[in-house]
Amino acid sequence: MASAAAARANPSSLSHTNFQRLNYSHKFSIKIPFLSDPPSPRIVSLHSNNPSLDSMKMDRAVGSGSGSSAYAHASSSPSAAIDFLTLCHRLKSTKRKGWINHGIKGPESIADHMYRMALMALIADDLPGVNRERCVKIAIVHDIAEAIVGDITPSDGVPKEKKSRMEQEALDEMCKVLGGGMRAEEIKELWLEYENNSSLEANLVKDFDKVEMILQALEYETEHGKVLDEFFLSTAGKIQTEIGKKWAAEITSRRNSRSANRPN
Repeated sequence: MASAAAARANPSSLSHTNFQRLNYSHKFSIKIPFLSDPPSPRIVSLHSNNPSLDSMKMDRAVGSGSGSSAYAHASSSPSAAIDFLTLCHRLKSTKRKGWINHGIKGPESIADHMYRMALMALIADDLPGVNRERCVKIAIVHDIAEAIVGDITPSDGVPKEKKSRMEQEALDEMCKVLGGGMRAEEIKELWLEYENNSSLEANLVKDFDKVEMILQALEYETEHGKVLDEFFLSTAGKIQTEIGKKWAAEITSRRNSRSANRPN
């Protein structure tokens, strides 16, 4: 795999570009490109009684308070929240593609990966100018668009710009499902910060993305008796922060010790 992204979830083939459609009872419908393994089109529908988008438009039209309060009202809908969380279930059920390609049985999901990254941010030492709470939030949302587009890895041959655009569109639609509002805007902001590597926090979380991947690779090597050099080579020299380098060095040291003690 050429990068940490190659350790992410299925689906796999760009030769079959399908569409995932989300339908609402208020007649709002979206159509999003979706990469899928099966050659036949897959339609995944999410139905709700979500009036939040309509109510948001109404609030703004009649001028009931500021734009932010109208959005806050929309985002407070229990229906919108459950619709959003139901869509995010795909992050729990979709297995990361890099491990599947290497024959790992029962591999981690996208959500598994993001969760341990969040734990990394939680236990990391305080760093000058770095907001750890923001790091935790970035870790939780950085792959959230994969709930719709799936994992797009280098093996799929999608240009980086196109991949980013597809994920941005998916994220926008997910935030519409949530009903807009302050929380949706925060999710967008956090995702863009990571995508653009535009802060110290984003830089650190990008290192956690790589560190989490090689830690998982070491664990799978131990559990399954495999050699997963590709994952270590793809991150070599790419970790930028001191804590990322130290954690990666510890993982590599443990791997080397295990290799030295392995019977010939």
